[in-house]
Amino acid sequence: MALMFSFLLPPHLLRRVGVLGVCAAMLLPMAPAQAQLSYNRLPNLGDGADVPLGVERRLGESIAREIYRDPDYLDDPMLGDYLQSIWQPLLVAARQRGELTPELEQQFAWEVALIRDRSINAFALPGGYLGVHLGLISAVSSADELASVLAHELSHVTQRHIARMISQQGKQGPMVMGAMILGMLAASRTANASSMSAANAMMVGGQAAAMQSQLNFSRDMEREADRVGYGVMTDAGYEAQGFVTMFEKLQQAARLNDNGSFPYLRSHPMTTERISDAQARQQLLPTRAAVATTPTHAMMSARAQVLAKPGVDVLRALAGQANATTLALATPAKQAGVLYGATMAEMVQRNFGAARQHLARLQSLAGLELSALRAVRLLAAELALTAGDAAQAVVLLTPKVVLLASQDRATRMQLARSRIATQKPAQGKLAASELSLWLSQHPRDASAWLLQASAYELQGDSLRAIRAQAEARAMELDYGAAVDRFKAAQQLAHQMASESKLDRGGHMEASIIDARLRELERLRREQALERGIN
Repeated sequence: MALMFSFLLPPHLLRRVGVLGVCAAMLLPMAPAQAQLSYNRLPNLGDGADVPLGVERRLGESIAREIYRDPDYLDDPMLGDYLQSIWQPLLVAARQRGELTPELEQQFAWEVALIRDRSINAFALPGGYLGVHLGLISAVSSADELASVLAHELSHVTQRHIARMISQQGKQGPMVMGAMILGMLAASRTANASSMSAANAMMVGGQAAAMQSQLNFSRDMEREADRVGYGVMTDAGYEAQGFVTMFEKLQQAARLNDNGSFPYLRSHPMTTERISDAQARQQLLPTRAAVATTPTHAMMSARAQVLAKPGVDVLRALAGQANATTLALATPAKQAGVLYGATMAEMVQRNFGAARQHLARLQSLAGLELSALRAVRLLAAELALTAGDAAQAVVLLTPKVVLLASQDRATRMQLARSRIATQKPAQGKLAASELSLWLSQHPRDASAWLLQASAYELQGDSLRAIRAQAEARAMELDYGAAVDRFKAAQQLAHQMASESKLDRGGHMEASIIDARLRELERLRREQALERGIN
């Protein structure tokens, strides 16, 4: 077993759900800049035209829906903003290079999800859905290393490698094939004997052999993802050295991620030939120092480590690092990461006094960049809120309300959560108003819809609260649950109208609910047809 970056659903999620996945090992492009220029002129392998973009998107949605329902799916606005700060420049570069065509950009989701898993892993799914494990963020040393992973996965999607693999498998349609792999993978990571026996039974016969061929990318596809991803990353302004140092981490992680699962359910093996080829490319690069870690990255890495729920012993060790006598001699980035991690570790253990002491030391560090200062401020508000002082959290964030005009999702979400936690209707009204502005520009933000539902509930506005809940379910692709909530909202609107309690704004809301209900019922019917349900 070698690499972890794949088109395979994260292993721990397979306890609940399998996925159409074709494992993609990642060969890192180590060619020098001169050689890379010629790489960029190489033709693509094909466009996967046999599988329409809409079919691939719907297949991805069927898998993403299960991810959103899994308890290990995580929407952490701070880490999400950090990922987006890396992801968006990659999309821009892919667009400028012609890898991301207008049609592909419009049809696919291009959404990146966080997975609460400590393994060093990332994955891509049909239709432009990508996932990043917390273990990857905590392991990489720079944004450049993380960019190298995202660029590789992005290139698997833009080059439509999944569609090509589906096209090669001519006997089953993509939805049928996805369902088969769902059953095959569902029990693959469970420890009990009966589940393993069931998994073995599912893998008996010719179908398992056929599926194995679909789960592995060809070397040509891997080389293409390396070539295109390298160009996208460097065109986006990231250091090529990030690929080199990432490769070194992957070699180490490869030895740690073998859990004894069935060979063809593991990440794609790295042959000796491929390892030698990658090492030779490294030697061709001019000798350069590793990309330096920034305070922002160090803090986000520490945040990922704590949010991965590593256990009490690890949390105590993280907190203890802040008391090391040598910390004062460390780089500012190292100090920021250690103090941030210690603050979070103590906060999670509800040792609020110790957490405040670490936070005060973090706040006193000099020379932090703007994004790092923002992360510290948000951590202070998070600590206040967790300790039960919602009003203080609002105060900490309100002076920076000017940032709401930017794309700072973490500030918006933290401020809304803090306002709602005060349990004051006036604060709930402010939160609802601020969230409405955000949702007008980002209607697919399920977490923002749920927060808005809580804000409306605080004001006693049940109709809008139920509608917001329904929208959240729709954004998570759970159309059945969304229809149920929209029907409940429609019922409430009719009742309020009969009692003359529906004002002009309420009538407008009722009209929106009726229209959305019809749309979601149509989507639910399509979803049922794709599953083969009558």
